[in-house]
Amino acid sequence: MKNKEPLILAVVVFFTLVTYYLVEPFAHSQMHEHFESKGFAYSDLPEITKKGDVTRGKELVMGAAACTGCHSITSQGLEAPMDAVTAVSAYGVNAPDLSDVGAVFDERFLNTHIRNPAHALKVEHKFTPESGKIHPMPAFYGAGGDIDQEVADIIAYLRSIAPKPDKLTPKMAFETACGRCHAMHYEKWTQIGTKPAFKRKQDELEFDTNVLDYQDSLKKYMGKLPPDLSIYIRSRGEHYIKTFMEDPQQYLEGTSMPRVGLNAEAAEKVIEYLKDSGDAKRHERDSIGWNVMIYIIFFAIFALLWKKQVWRDLH
Repeated sequence: MKNKEPLILAVVVFFTLVTYYLVEPFAHSQMHEHFESKGFAYSDLPEITKKGDVTRGKELVMGAAACTGCHSITSQGLEAPMDAVTAVSAYGVNAPDLSDVGAVFDERFLNTHIRNPAHALKVEHKFTPESGKIHPMPAFYGAGGDIDQEVADIIAYLRSIAPKPDKLTPKMAFETACGRCHAMHYEKWTQIGTKPAFKRKQDELEFDTNVLDYQDSLKKYMGKLPPDLSIYIRSRGEHYIKTFMEDPQQYLEGTSMPRVGLNAEAAEKVIEYLKDSGDAKRHERDSIGWNVMIYIIFFAIFALLWKKQVWRDLH
């Protein structure tokens, strides 16, 4: 009698794979639009045409460009002019610390963002003459010289104080790019910073109240409270998160979420941070997974040999 077990196994495997494909990849491709990443190149934005001067850039940031009127630069010992809750009530969202922006954001994006924030962020639809709203970050119109050179100088300074790529951690990238709008409950991150371990309950209540006040102002500015991202990487997937950060408008036309403006390296670090938050045991599980697969292979070999030994007299 010819052994049909390999054929039966092949049929089972085939239909299992077909079922998986129909439930997962195919179903997702039909239910969600798919967009390919453009490599965080921002080709719709102009390149920097001048070589920046760090010294002059520092003078502009501290002076004529008035950056420190809203932004902190903690790496240079400059604190924010107001706390996060006060800032969000005034502007709708807290202005980011500028210590890491030179390492996190793309140069083309920064070049346009300094001159025309709403355009760089792709949220011009929110700030029209009809709406009567203006973007909370004022545009830089120059300090009396060549504006292309001045913007290049500002960016050169921001890059000079930013950490080197190998020193920029996934957490730093996330906090600069996403952390003023999105919470991460699993990481104890709130829109106003990491929630400490409090000794006194009244101190914890005060902190929680500040978070709620911040969220109320953010909700008014954005239209709704941005979601907690603790497990978003697992519910939406890496590709969706990456391409959504790159250009939210292609998925949700008219959304209030701005284009983030990350460079490719920082985007990968944000994804890494989201993976660590959404699946804290993933590295441990991957290493155990290989051991399990090796065990299954050896078990299958011994099971097959045992089966042949038991059934050899019946074939």
